[in-house]
Amino acid sequence: MSGVSEGAGGLPDPRLRAFVRGYEGYLLRGFEGGTHVGMPGTDLTVIITIDEPIDISVSPEPGQGPGSWEAIASGLTVRPCTVAHNGFQHGIQLAVTPLGARVLLGAPVAELGSWIVDLTDLLGADARELRERVSATSDWPERFAILDEMLLRRAADTAIDANLRRAWELLTARCGRARVAEVADEIGWSRRYLANRFAAEFGVTPKDAARLARFQASHRLLRSVAYDSAGPAAYRLDVSIGEVAATVGYYDQAHMAREWRELAGMPPSAWLAAEQFPFVQDPDVGALRSSDT
Repeated sequence: MSGVSEGAGGLPDPRLRAFVRGYEGYLLRGFEGGTHVGMPGTDLTVIITIDEPIDISVSPEPGQGPGSWEAIASGLTVRPCTVAHNGFQHGIQLAVTPLGARVLLGAPVAELGSWIVDLTDLLGADARELRERVSATSDWPERFAILDEMLLRRAADTAIDANLRRAWELLTARCGRARVAEVADEIGWSRRYLANRFAAEFGVTPKDAARLARFQASHRLLRSVAYDSAGPAAYRLDVSIGEVAATVGYYDQAHMAREWRELAGMPPSAWLAAEQFPFVQDPDVGALRSSDT
């Protein structure tokens, strides 16, 4: 493949790090046209495109058809999405925490659900200004500084219930190894009450939050061992999927393959063979934090 991957990663202003875990700028060009799988995980995805809009051919929400957007946000989901591309992708992706949804986007995660939402519907004129300003410069640090400025302007004084925040931390830490019953006991709620309150805030069940954490860890580990700085040609298909499964806490390789079929729409071996270029969605794993952290 002759494609070229360029970009930069950055951390937000310290005052924003409870809300956004990272900025990932990307410029991918010269690849063959095709599709890219947008994987589910424990972060909300916000994308601001530069140049061309993003085309979602298959939404994680079954009731939503394909569409094209200049800037998007999406909630938590247990289904992948499919991004159609012509070999060129340019933009910035933000990994937004559940608390960041309330503080920066003005809505709990559950309100977004599995839908792909036009960022203008959430941020209004700020979304248009943000895209115009980051598109007006080619300097990644300057683009990230613009994000800092505008997100700090929007930051609202709000919080998530402390027990829900703790439940999220426990369920998504350590690759989702915590048991729901143990988490409910620790915060002093019944399993049913935890499930109802958790889904009302985050839009997924406690069990699915743990599943997403484990899947996300396996996805990132596979990427880290299957791809290096040498470029797309460095993908290796001899990666030990069984070792990854054991590392992140699946019972065995077959268990991991079943979870991948449900959450990614394909087994990990098929994803490794099909993924054409390095993409975003790889910031370090982090827990939900309170606004005073």
